[in-house]
Amino acid sequence: MSTDTVRTAAAADDGATAERRREQRGWYVYDWACSVYSTSVLTVFLGPYLTEIAKAAADPEGYVHPLGIPVRAGSFFAYTVSLSVIVSVFVMPLAGAAADRTGRKKPLLAVAAYLGSAATAGMFFLDGERYLLGGLLLIVANASLAVSMVLYNSYLPQIAPPEERDAVSSRGWAFGYASGALVLVANLVLFLAHDAFGVSEATAVRICLASAGVWWGAFTLVPLKRLRDRRTPAQEAGTSSRGGWQQLRATVRDMRGHPHTLAFLLAYLVYNDGVQTVISQASVYGSEELGLGQSTLIVAVLLVQLLAVAGALAMGRLARAYGAKRTILGSLVAWTVTIGAGYFLPAGAPAWFFVLAAGIGLVLGGTQALSRSLFSHLVPHGKEAEYFSAYEISDRGMAWLGPMIFGLTYQLTGSYRDAIVSLVAFFLLGFALLARVPVRRAVRDAGNPVPDRI
Repeated sequence: MSTDTVRTAAAADDGATAERRREQRGWYVYDWACSVYSTSVLTVFLGPYLTEIAKAAADPEGYVHPLGIPVRAGSFFAYTVSLSVIVSVFVMPLAGAAADRTGRKKPLLAVAAYLGSAATAGMFFLDGERYLLGGLLLIVANASLAVSMVLYNSYLPQIAPPEERDAVSSRGWAFGYASGALVLVANLVLFLAHDAFGVSEATAVRICLASAGVWWGAFTLVPLKRLRDRRTPAQEAGTSSRGGWQQLRATVRDMRGHPHTLAFLLAYLVYNDGVQTVISQASVYGSEELGLGQSTLIVAVLLVQLLAVAGALAMGRLARAYGAKRTILGSLVAWTVTIGAGYFLPAGAPAWFFVLAAGIGLVLGGTQALSRSLFSHLVPHGKEAEYFSAYEISDRGMAWLGPMIFGLTYQLTGSYRDAIVSLVAFFLLGFALLARVPVRRAVRDAGNPVPDRI
């Protein structure tokens, strides 16, 4: 081979690497854009605020009656989260099928992102007794986020080779948590100094909710500019014509030929249900059961965000040394201990709530990031969108059981302590199921190269 040929090949490799890095950086920014919704809206402000609105609209027995159904006001938020997840189950397969059929992920990502950001910005108009409007906007925003994450996650196998995926996925989560922390600092300033800004406390909360939607929409422009669609010959020819549910059924049938991939999804479905419920209900537990103020909750979630950045990056390094599966299993042990300890937290003691928040933050980002990267190794080549649609259904679309159990436990017992400790079962069962998955064999069965550590 001549020297010129070698130089040309090296230049081509350098160009491909530079383009891959550019796409990866653009991919990170979508986490930066949408994670503010998960942090400021879903985790901090909307739960307590929507609960208060529901209580204002409640009858003397403490019940609201959406569509004539009696619901304890304190359970309305948890039930709405569950309903939003059920709606997501119906729309995510449609998005995955459309992405597979057309190969055009970016336009679909844009539609989902901007519908979600608009619904979030519309939360500025929540006041008085408008709990039904709050529930509707929450459902639209959550479903839109779920659809966008199907498309976003399916880019990972395309922009990162196997040896880079744990690190790339972890950096994406770290970007998201860093963004959430930055915006939460601004939220904290506005909330604590609302009088100085000439607004009421409720108006400050509404501004914080709406600003998350503006942030989401603005930074989505970056990944839409940098990511590129890769269309297969079948997509160019338009030969795929399955609808959403037909595609989902076909994906599940295909997964039967990859039983270890399916087994991983089952384990992930269970333990991630616990993770998602902790994220969405922790602020309600802190405010309603422990009697903590909004400013304390914001500081606690800010602590989670900051430690989640470090935790995601640190667990990414642990995965390189011990493998993603072992690292995830270790994190599930930590989740079990942390949430179990949450049952015993004394009311009115912010310091202990901060300790709980620190424990959650250290394992939160890494559990999610490594689960995503591990699953990317189990996906057969060319089926990223449809498999990640099933993954996202496990991630969000099936995460209705945890909030439902949380809400039902509270409705039956009147105790948020009983509700929070009920979530321990998700981590214990998830650990048992994941421990049984032979991940190296699963990677080989999917036709992918097996990393040295997995």
